[in-house]
Amino acid sequence: MGIYINKGNNAFRNIVRQEYVDKTSLIPFINATIDTESRYSCVTRCRRFGKSMAAKMLCAYYDKSCSSRELFRGLKAEHAPSFEAYLNKYYVISIDMTDFTTKYRGERDIVKRMQNHVADDILEVFPEIIVKEDDDLMDILYRVYQSTGERFVMIIDEWDAILREMGTDEDITTAYVDLLRRLFKGSGSDDVFAAAYLTGILPIKRYNTESALNNFCEYSMIRPGKMATTLGFTYDEVVSLCKKHGADMAEMESWYDGYRIGKASHMFNPYSVIKAINMESYGSYWTTTSAYDSVRTYIEMNFEGLKDDIVRMLAGERVYVNTSKFQNDMRIVRSKNDVLTVLIHLGYLAYDEDMRQCYVPNKEVAEEFLNAVEDTSWTRLVDAITASQNLLEATIAGNEQAVARAIDVAHDEHTSILSYNDENSLACVLTIAYIWARNEYIIHREYATGKGYADLVMIPRRNVEKPALVIELKFNHTADTAIDQIKRKEYPAKIAEYTGDLLLVGINYDKETKQHSCKIERCMKE
Repeated sequence: MGIYINKGNNAFRNIVRQEYVDKTSLIPFINATIDTESRYSCVTRCRRFGKSMAAKMLCAYYDKSCSSRELFRGLKAEHAPSFEAYLNKYYVISIDMTDFTTKYRGERDIVKRMQNHVADDILEVFPEIIVKEDDDLMDILYRVYQSTGERFVMIIDEWDAILREMGTDEDITTAYVDLLRRLFKGSGSDDVFAAAYLTGILPIKRYNTESALNNFCEYSMIRPGKMATTLGFTYDEVVSLCKKHGADMAEMESWYDGYRIGKASHMFNPYSVIKAINMESYGSYWTTTSAYDSVRTYIEMNFEGLKDDIVRMLAGERVYVNTSKFQNDMRIVRSKNDVLTVLIHLGYLAYDEDMRQCYVPNKEVAEEFLNAVEDTSWTRLVDAITASQNLLEATIAGNEQAVARAIDVAHDEHTSILSYNDENSLACVLTIAYIWARNEYIIHREYATGKGYADLVMIPRRNVEKPALVIELKFNHTADTAIDQIKRKEYPAKIAEYTGDLLLVGINYDKETKQHSCKIERCMKE
């Protein structure tokens, strides 16, 4: 068993021994690309979305040094027509680039060292191959093919690790991109490789040069194509896990749902879902220090409109983003749109391809986003978060004057975001003012209740002992009018399905005085 070739199937065996959600539908998809123009695939997702598990699965399936039939018994791939044709039929070269960035961090010759390690492993399997002094990794692979007729499947996990972690050194990045071009875009590439499968965080095409590896088919967070559900958990998969383990599906949705990947509108972070099941507790399991530091750096960039967009998304709004100009290089960030696109690839924002909008997907990400914001120089936003905590406390306490004053301040703080001239713009300011409430409430805009729609409804999260809030907004009327409308349209009857303890909140903005007024009534369960 080698380190980089003939690794066998033990890694995948360890996976299926535990809680395994069947993602083997990836196998027939890759089988269909073998020995075609589409043989080179690059699948990019944010951290903890199952990239490494998929790589280990493919390694176990294709590796001819082992027998993996029993590992796939009863799984989806076993029923595919192509399953038998390619099962354990190739020499597989499997590399996790983070192994090298960890071992050789700061070493200028990291790319050469990586080539030498892999080449030595290959020559142990093929000792009869005669190597010339100036042969590189691709030369050796081609000599193996010429001498034996054997061909390879290459799997590179975290392909962009070198570029992400050592991207400031142009010599290293150039050497690495040149190696990838030698391997996958040279005259002998199609002879040597039956297929190649790369995973990473960032797409590959426009790294350093436009044409570096444009023969790869890319499946990203933004354009996943038919790979939309092959990584990450679908809604139905999480429902099955919750039923099996007695977990709360509503909590799973609140914490880990929200990613829209291509046509798949409910994608969950698999790492966090499994952690929540194993720990029997819901919380933030997903983020890593490096991603957190990146977010803090990007959101501090002084691009016009960026702070306003971040505030709106933290308040539950969606914002337009143009992802087409991003150069797929985390060092080349030239605009607000580039920042938002990076955050989509990192998983801190979800992306709706149809609407070309991004948004904060769930409570787990929102918590970490707020933490990142609090560590920035955005003192006004940090103050706004503190004010939001106080606003929620004042609302629950029934302190109408304090609520009105707090909304006056929120209005003044966020007039740059929107034109404040109707109830819809007032609702946007209110969702921003109640940012902190998202920690304890699920907030709905234009919520269908009784005989109409409530402007804002805040339902307490599971295990939160606080009342639900029904908030009605008026423009140039009175707060009492807003309360009357709540009662007339029978809003509480619908909300009572969630909790019997309700607060009715009426808020009015007077255009002449430029001040808000507030009325709060408690509606107790009979």
